[in-house]
Amino acid sequence: MKLLQDRVAIVTGAARGIGEAIALKLAEHGAHIAFTYVSDSSADRAASLVSRLGDMGVRARAWQTNAGDFAASEQFVADVLKEFGAIDVCVNNAGISKDNLLLRMTPEQWDEVMDVNLKSVFNMTKQVIRPMMKARRGSIINMSSIIGIRGNAGQSSYAASKAGIIGFTKSVAHELGSRNIRCNAIAPGFIETDMTHYLKEGDAAKAFMDKIPLGRFGSAEEIGNATLFLASDMSAYVTGQVLSVCGGLNI
Repeated sequence: MKLLQDRVAIVTGAARGIGEAIALKLAEHGAHIAFTYVSDSSADRAASLVSRLGDMGVRARAWQTNAGDFAASEQFVADVLKEFGAIDVCVNNAGISKDNLLLRMTPEQWDEVMDVNLKSVFNMTKQVIRPMMKARRGSIINMSSIIGIRGNAGQSSYAASKAGIIGFTKSVAHELGSRNIRCNAIAPGFIETDMTHYLKEGDAAKAFMDKIPLGRFGSAEEIGNATLFLASDMSAYVTGQVLSVCGGLNI
């Protein structure tokens, strides 16, 4: 049985990595996919993903747009509604990291991380709640991080943005629960992607592995599985929660 048959899902930042895995997992269960990417360098990957999703028997389209820009988010959601007719699931996945010690961090570095990681979640959530309220159902899934729970040296901006997502998620769950709209967060640990490949090389790899009770990095597909659970009716009585997918790193 397909858990999301003919539902419409938005996934921001889906041209690669975790976002790509999420789009594929939701499509595997019948969801039509509208996703975003930002840079010109991701255009070919986005086009490839659209093709792969189409081969799975669902409708799919990519938009090159910046979820951190309010007006762009407003236009994107309007375009999705015009083309797909509904929005049942919104996965706020777009994110960046600009690691630096606080002593050396510039205001511009701080603002860039906040705009992409946290402001984008506000922008997209504000746009999708109106059609969800009209339909009296919806699932909003915000990608936080285990770093937003436990912090990490050299990542104060990233940690602050991801911790902010958790507070935002819980507040939205309070506001929209009466409309049958659920809002949850996922806090990935160390996940194998292009961005984390360097962490598995050299002496640093063992230090990271020693902190993880399950003794390995997670896969992007495992984040996709968690997203599917929160997007589907399997989690119909779950809202305002943070699902840590981290191999036990936070215990």
